[in-house]
This record gives sequence, C-alpha cells and structure tokens, in this order.
Amino acid sequence: MSCYISSNNNRVFVALETDYGQAAGITGANRIPLVKLTARQLSEQTGRRDKTGSRTFAGLPNRIRRRTSFQLNTFMTEWTDQTLLPTHGPLFQATMGASPVIFAGGAVAAVTGQTQIQFAAAHGLTPGQAITSSGEIRFVTAIQDTTTVFINAAFTADPVAGSTIGATATFRLATDLGSTTIYDYWDPSTVVQRILNGAAMDGMKVTVNGDFHEFEFSGPSQDLLDSASFVSGEAGLVSYPAEPSSADFDYTIVPGHLGQVWMGAPESQFFTLTAAQLTMTNGIAQRLQEFGSDFARCITAGERTVRLNFKIFEHDDAQTKGLYQAARQRSPIGVMLQLGEQPGQLFGAYMPAMVPEVPEFDDGETRLQWAFQNDRAQGTVDDELYIAFG
Repeated sequence: MSCYISSNNNRVFVALETDYGQAAGITGANRIPLVKLTARQLSEQTGRRDKTGSRTFAGLPNRIRRRTSFQLNTFMTEWTDQTLLPTHGPLFQATMGASPVIFAGGAVAAVTGQTQIQFAAAHGLTPGQAITSSGEIRFVTAIQDTTTVFINAAFTADPVAGSTIGATATFRLATDLGSTTIYDYWDPSTVVQRILNGAAMDGMKVTVNGDFHEFEFSGPSQDLLDSASFVSGEAGLVSYPAEPSSADFDYTIVPGHLGQVWMGAPESQFFTLTAAQLTMTNGIAQRLQEFGSDFARCITAGERTVRLNFKIFEHDDAQTKGLYQAARQRSPIGVMLQLGEQPGQLFGAYMPAMVPEVPEFDDGETRLQWAFQNDRAQGTVDDELYIAFG
C-alpha cells in the first residue's frame, strides 16, 4: 500500500463516442500527453419545504440531478503514424463537429505564382484542407481543376517539380457535435480510477509562444464514473475497463516558440508576434431537465464563437499598418497560425475572414506593442475555422 498517490503517475485516454454517453472503447493509441485533468460533479442545490418541526436540515434523496464538468490541458505531440488519426483527433473532432479529412500527399508538377500548385496526379482536395511542404503547412482556398489548387499563402521555400507534398488530417466545423469518453488512470491500479462519459467540448483554447505548444478543452459531461462505486451497465459497460497498454507512447512534445504567423489581405508573414491565444466556444447546453432521467440525454450546440487575442511589436511597414487599417475599417483579413516547424510536428489553424479590433497601445515596456483583443472570425456556413495536423 502506498502512503500517497503521485500526481505524476497519471495517464489519460480519449476516444470518440458512437452514441452520447455510451463509453467508447480504447487502445494504447488513444493516450494523450496529459498536463492536467480537472473533473467536477455537483448535485443540484435544492431545498425542502416540508415542515419538520425543527430547524435541522433533514437531508435530500441520494438520487438527485448532478452536473459534471471538466477541463483538460494537453501538450501538442508528434504525429508519428500518419496512417492513423493524430492522438488529439477525438478532441478536435468533438470540438469542430465534422469527421476529419485525410490527405495522403502527392507529387508537385509545377508551382505558378507562389500560391498556385499543380500536382502530378489528381489531388482530391477540397477548399479548407491543408497541405504541407518542407516543415510548413498551408490551407487550400480554391480548386482550379483536378490537379491544381490555390493556397492561402506562399510557402517560404517554393516546392519544385518532383518534390513531395506531405500528408495532413484536417478538421472542419459542422452544425452537430459529437462526444467523447475520457479515461483517467492512476497508479497503483488499486486506487480509484475515473471515466468521464458523454464529455462534450464546449471550449477550446490554443496558446501560442508558451514553453510548449498546449491545447485546452473544457465542457460538460454526462457523468463521472469511478472504479470504487461502478455498477454494471453504467455508460453501457459490463465491467470497469482495465487500462490498455501504452508501452509505445511517444513522449515527443513541440517547443512553444516554433511556428509561423500569416495575417492580412493578402496574407503576409509576421515575425513580430509575442503572444496569441485562439479560443472557440460552442455554446453547448445539455438536455438535463427532462422527466424520467438522472442524467443528460444529449447535447445541443448554440452559436459558435471563434476569437483570437494576440500581441505584436509595432513596426513601420506596410503589413503592420495594414492590420490597423483593417481594424479601423472592420475589414475581414485571413489569419493562419502554424505551430511547429518539422514534418509530423505541424499544427495549423486557419481563419479565412477574421475582423480585427482596433489595438490597444501597450507602452509598458521598452518597445511599443499592439494588443489586439477579441478579434472574431466570421464566415458563411461552418467555414470560419479550419484546423489541421501535418
């Protein structure tokens, strides 16, 4: 028997559910690099109005509605096996809504005008999908024909005829959202283990220029199960599942200062960014108030919000002045964030039409910075944000 439980001896697995609240099966490939998992379950606060003849609280039934919420912080890691989805795939699919689209890669026939790429064979790409080349990621903005596409910004090193365009997994927005099961395992195996079933991603946060590239997810879940009080049939499980082997888990994480930023109309690369935070909220509500059920039956999503906060050093050049002008005129601009700079360690977030707010002048340090706050992405139908790994 151990005298305490080390918080370092903790492993988390995440899988996408087929039916809301029905626990998904996991393998070692579902493990993510965990920073912190916070889960909270509270019973609904209600009172008793019956007359007991005393000022003493007589208690409540043990079956009253409970609300469960969580916050999960995880580091970006390398996408080692590109025949499978990235480790974080279930989290981003539950956040974005649509099934991920895989691009297997291809060979370049020619590059025309920097943002026009011709493939040697049919590419099968659609607008919004990502492609990679030499440690850089870009997003397709238009399709000319079966072999030619346009991308949002030029590669810094133009691909040449015969070079390879790398594989990507792209996550798109959709009206309906799915849910995940989050398994929380500890050492020793005899202590209390936990399962968050019906975990919905109401909030997502991507932090740029930290120590390491980090993702944060939060939202409500249907229930919080544990190995100590588990009853057969909960979350569709016959017995409490044992932890799968994750002996081949890749601990490679990506330094937080590596990447690129492209902004503007047309997009230009900025080297003066000091911090950025991309957030997305789904406005999720649970069907929790219906008669005959202890727990939520499903989830519904409200209006989506995609916002970007960032800081740059002011610079006397056309592209920096262009940001200020776009903010004053409330003109949409394209924004692309690339995290990482090595093949297999690339993450991209692309907002085709973000409206910047007029920046605050931050003169608290030796160099003037512009702080852009609450810049919101917009679109037509489910097209304000694209996310990809490469």
